[in-house]
Order: sequence, then C-alpha cells, then structure tokens
Amino acid sequence: MKLKAKNALVYGAGGAVGSAVARAFAREGAKVFLAGRTRASLEVVAKDIRGAGGVAETVQTDAFDEQAVERCTASVFEKAGSIDIQFNAVGFASHQGKALIDLPLNEFSFPIEAWTKTQFLTARTAARYMLKKRSGVILMLSASPARLAIPLTAGFGVACAAIEGLSRTFAAELGPEGIRVICGRPHRIGETIPAPRESGSGDAEMRALLKLTLLGRLPTLADVANAAAFLASDQANAMTATVANLTCGCSVD
Repeated sequence: MKLKAKNALVYGAGGAVGSAVARAFAREGAKVFLAGRTRASLEVVAKDIRGAGGVAETVQTDAFDEQAVERCTASVFEKAGSIDIQFNAVGFASHQGKALIDLPLNEFSFPIEAWTKTQFLTARTAARYMLKKRSGVILMLSASPARLAIPLTAGFGVACAAIEGLSRTFAAELGPEGIRVICGRPHRIGETIPAPRESGSGDAEMRALLKLTLLGRLPTLADVANAAAFLASDQANAMTATVANLTCGCSVD
C-alpha cells in the first residue's frame, strides 16, 4: 500500500473528483478525512470507504471560509496527530460561455478570486501543521485551460493558470522544510459531463473534446485518482513544484 499509515485531508470530498481521490487514498492505506459542505454526501463516501475496508471520517466545513478551514485542519490534526496529505477538489460556478468583451467584471473575477482563495487557505493552513513534522504533500487541482488558448472560458482559464503558479510558489517556500507541492491538471473528465441532449449537440461537443486529445479519449475519474495517490506517495518523493499533466494529451508540456 502506497499510503499506509498516512493521514489525508480531502476538501470537496463529496464531489466526483474529491470522492474518487479519497477512495484511492483509502485503498492505498491512508486514513481519510472527508471535508465538505454537505454532510450527507460525505457520509455516502465514508460508508463506501468503510465498506471496502478503509478508514474514513467526515468533517463538515466551508473551504472558502478562513476560520472554518482553520477549525477543520486543527480538528483533523488533533484527532490524527499529523496531516500527511492534503488535496483540494472544491468546485464552483465559473460563468463560462461568454466572450471576455461581453463579460461583467464580477463574473470574470469570481472564479479567479474564489478558486485561488480556497486553494491558498487550505494549503497554507495544512502547511503550518506539516511544518511541525517537516513532511507532507499538498495537492492542488487546475484544468487544461491553464495552458491552452480556449475561447469562452471567461475567468476560469485565468484561475487555472493562477492555481498552477500558486502551487509553484508554495513549493519553493515549503520545499526546504520537506513539504512537496504538486498540481494536477486534468482535461474534461468523461464521467462529469452531462448526458447528450436529445438534439444531438452533446454528441458534437463530445467529439470536439475527444479531438483535442492525443489519446482520443478523456481522462477518467480513476485516472485522476490513481495519479493523485501516486503523487502523494513516497514513490514520487523527487517531485515538487510541477504540474502533473492528466489531459490525455490535450495540453502538451
């Protein structure tokens, strides 16, 4: 098991990506603390993990609120004795679909402010506890628009690039203290795309997405989760200040 005896704190653990990563962490031996706004969805994930023989606890919190993040992290540290891994998969509305010249300032700035805020808060707070043991892994999440010129992505593409920059700055500051920071960059994940509409426009959208990738397919939740488990493990000890390209070749580094 890659993560045996590790304690992992996962924000957005009730969502598609967060729950998949939490299950992968637990499968690899980590004790997983599932954090999110909705207790019911967290309990579903916790039940699945326990049913598979893993260990999970839930923490209801708001990852966009500074005091809530601090309380959550302190609670996990008190219970577990350490925070070895932290992953933030919190979602938000990004107002995509409008041209920048038609975009109100508040819709442009919202994803940039919201996403960088939650990633900053959760990473900063976890790092303060990781410093106590001079070890730990912080995993962030961006998306393919961070490196691609895609129209109508509004402030979302800017936010993706900002998160990758944030991860490098954290890595530079925390590396000498034994803490690794890595960002994962998936393309659109197949299971999270709504079913095609009867008009058939959904099929056309899917074909367009597939055409953008070198592998001719979209990354799956399992792809992202398995990569996260590897990056959080000691097998990736030489990796920090980098972005794991999980786009199936949509973006090329």
